[in-house]
Amino acid sequence: MAGQHELVELANAIMPFGKYEGRLLISIPEPYLVWYKNKGLPKGKLGRQLELILEIKINGLEHLIYPLVRK
Repeated sequence: MAGQHELVELANAIMPFGKYEGRLLISIPEPYLVWYKNKGLPKGKLGRQLELILEIKINGLEHLIYPLVRK
């Protein structure tokens, strides 16, 4: 289970490459995340973050993440 620090970090995580480079992970469209998961998510922290973002989106919980985004 993620703690508050991890959720704030996740809310502010930026995609480092690809089609959505420079965008917040939470703003990446769900269909792209599904495609990427089927293709094979990257190993390590980024892969875990992308998988968690996908689960958040599938369950309609984005509204819990957006308030944690630093402006």
